[in-house]
This record gives sequence, C-alpha cells and structure tokens, in this order.
Amino acid sequence: MSFGEVNLKLLEGFQLNCYLYILTLLFSLPLGLIFCYLRMGKSKAIMQGVIWFLRGSPLMIQLFIVMYVPGLLFNIPIKSRFTVAVIAFSINYAAYFCEIFRGGIESIPKGQWEAGQVLGLSKWAIERKIVFPQVVKKIIPPFGNELLTLIKDTTLARVIAVPEMLMASTEFTTKGLIWPLFYTTVFFLIATAFMTFFLKWLEGRFAYYEG
Repeated sequence: MSFGEVNLKLLEGFQLNCYLYILTLLFSLPLGLIFCYLRMGKSKAIMQGVIWFLRGSPLMIQLFIVMYVPGLLFNIPIKSRFTVAVIAFSINYAAYFCEIFRGGIESIPKGQWEAGQVLGLSKWAIERKIVFPQVVKKIIPPFGNELLTLIKDTTLARVIAVPEMLMASTEFTTKGLIWPLFYTTVFFLIATAFMTFFLKWLEGRFAYYEG
C-alpha cells in the first residue's frame, strides 16, 4: 500500500478517537456532576457502591458489559460498537469526575457559604458566584490528568473492534509495516501536548482565585 493510502486509513481512525474523546466529555461531565450531588446527598451509600465498581473494574470489562448485557438481559442489543464505546467511556469517566467535583466542593470552607447567605444570595447564586470559580481552580490539576488519560484510553475501543487509529496501525504492522505505529504515537503526543498547554492556560485564567 502507498503512503497516501495508509495515511488516509490512519487519519480516519484518529478521527474516531477524536469523536470518542469529545462525546465522552460532553456526556461524562454533566453525568459526573449528577453523580457528585447524589454521592453527597441521600443516595450516598448507593453511589459509593456504583463509584467503587466503575473506578475499580477495568474499563475494558465495562466495554464488554455495555456491549453484551443489554442484549442478553433486556433483548435491547446496541448495534453500533462506537455507541457502545461512548456509553461505556462516559459512565466510567463520570465516576472519576464525580470524585473530583466532590473533592473540590467539599474543600470550600463553610464560611464561604455563610458569607453568601449573609449577603442575601440564593443557594444557586452562592454556587455560581462564590463556590464555582474556586472549585474550578482547585480541580484543574486532577481534572487535567483525567483529560490526558482519556486521550490515550480512547485506543481501548479497539477491543470491541472500533476501527480507531491504533487498531488501524496494528493491522498494518501485521502486514510488515512498522512506521504506522510510530506515526500513531506522534499523533497522540501532539494531542496530549496541546491539552497540556490548554490546561496551563486555564490555570492562568483562574489564578486570581486564591480561595
């Protein structure tokens, strides 16, 4: 195969990695916040068990669970393997984001809430104007680690035959072409470098919050 043909196949695979990354964040962030409030509310015991399972079991196993369990138990098979990957990744990462959000919220001194109440602010206003900016500043480092990990974890989708970039490159490797593997590595290094710079910029944006 020519360089152009191999390159096109790899780029198509990387496109799937990018789609999986973006969709996972779109679904896992709000779901993680929901998990967080359930974890801190009356459903605390149940959510502790759910979070323990999601964080303690391999993401690879969760991919297979989402792929096979709906069809076997409820006769509702998920035909799109990419959809399976999005669902499994979103739920898995929501568990990690839940704990990051919880740690950030619980780190805010109670005096901050009390000060907002004294000023006559509503609960929503206190969270939006006082708590949220401080929470964001505190959670950027651990949140950033998860964002970087997710970039690399998207390659796990290959275990359910989602034709992402690493799967494509290993197929070429079995045919005697080794360079696609290094080519793939460069793409992920560039992606993680870009995200690292973005996170540094984000930290700078919230640097004035010292709470």
